Amino acid sequence: MIEYLTNLVVSISQSGNIDIRVLLIGILFGIMVVGLVMGQELAFVLGGAAAIVGTIALGDSGVTIAMTKVYDQMQNYGMVAIPMFVLMANFLTHSKVADGLFESIRYLLGPLKGGLGLAVILVSTVFAATTGIVGASVVTMGMLSMPILLRNGYKPSLACGLVCAGGSLGILIPPSIMLVSMGSYAEVSVGKIFFAAIVPGLTLSLGYIIYLMIVCHIHPDWGPAMTPEELAEMPLKKRITGSLINLVPPLILIFAVLGSIFGGIATPTEASGMGAFFALILAICYKQFSLKMLYESLIDTAKTTAMVFIILFGAAAFTGIFMSLDGDEIIYNWVINAGISKWGAFAIMMIITFILGCFIDWLGIVMIVLPIFLPIMDQFGFDRLWLVAVMATLLQTCFMTPPFGFALFYIKGILPAEVKIGEVYKGVIPFIIIICIVTALCAFFPQIVTWLPSIMMG
Repeated sequence: MIEYLTNLVVSISQSGNIDIRVLLIGILFGIMVVGLVMGQELAFVLGGAAAIVGTIALGDSGVTIAMTKVYDQMQNYGMVAIPMFVLMANFLTHSKVADGLFESIRYLLGPLKGGLGLAVILVSTVFAATTGIVGASVVTMGMLSMPILLRNGYKPSLACGLVCAGGSLGILIPPSIMLVSMGSYAEVSVGKIFFAAIVPGLTLSLGYIIYLMIVCHIHPDWGPAMTPEELAEMPLKKRITGSLINLVPPLILIFAVLGSIFGGIATPTEASGMGAFFALILAICYKQFSLKMLYESLIDTAKTTAMVFIILFGAAAFTGIFMSLDGDEIIYNWVINAGISKWGAFAIMMIITFILGCFIDWLGIVMIVLPIFLPIMDQFGFDRLWLVAVMATLLQTCFMTPPFGFALFYIKGILPAEVKIGEVYKGVIPFIIIICIVTALCAFFPQIVTWLPSIMMG
């Protein structure tokens, strides 16, 4: 069968006067597209395409190349940080750290128009720096805030947008498994990427706050303040002390993890283990620890880690075959011959990233886009650290772009039946626009990304 396919490819190449490498690369991506359209799992689509085309192009050597790339991923010590950060997130989710913080801050900011929404964004930003997993952030904040927001008269679409946007910050603000994966794949220091993502992440959070304040000023009924009767349930002094007390534990965790990395005390991998340990201590202190909680956290961690790594392995095989066919050189030559400028190539990369975000998750996008464009961007002289950080900022949209944004389905699962999915779609559009604006700012003003890493790490 393989011999027949090989002969068929050779004959097509000769009859059409096509470079056989170009034809094989077309088949490689054709198999990938067909597999994804058919709804097959990304890991097996990528790995299967690599195995088929690798065998046709190189025989047994093709399989060897693919497996060598997989083994290289298995040998990457930095990837150990992924299960540790996932475990940390699961411990925090079960410890209910965000519950007390949101309860205190919502009363503190409740007298303001849009105050409850502001509490959602602020708590989501803090929670993002302790979880790194969007699903955990969106579901936790949704369950905490959505009933309160809707009960206080918030416009459903605005409430949904706030929770989706705030929860999605968890994948950008470090520590983040997405940043670990992108840094390892792009061969860029994970510590530097953590620094590079902080300012864009906080800028996004600020952009959400500004939008909320403006829209609630123009439409006060979209985000009304809490009633005096409800505010009377918690005195001002208790609101302030409660906010400070509930803010201390997550801040300790953030400083323990990020401070150890930024201070040069620990590598991201070592810091991830430290973070998981501190998260477990927090669960014990919050009296949420039990054998059942430990079991559920470990099982959830195993599932998430297995999903991430099997996609990484399939993508590694795919990339190995793509590079062995000189795919990077062929695409670069095509870009040059087509007269596309360096910024034109960058724009194409960003547009493809955005469009793919409507259909597949961040890991699939990273594994498809980076192998194709990283070599081209290198040829054009782009800084890999800046490039990865800008792409990571835009990847926020993949959780909110219809029809398949994960955050949309997370939030729909906890909404009352009368709030339709259309409200969720409408609510996230302004926040998607904000993400695109912040991404453009990072592109036009690289210092937003590069300033902090250059100050902290030289």
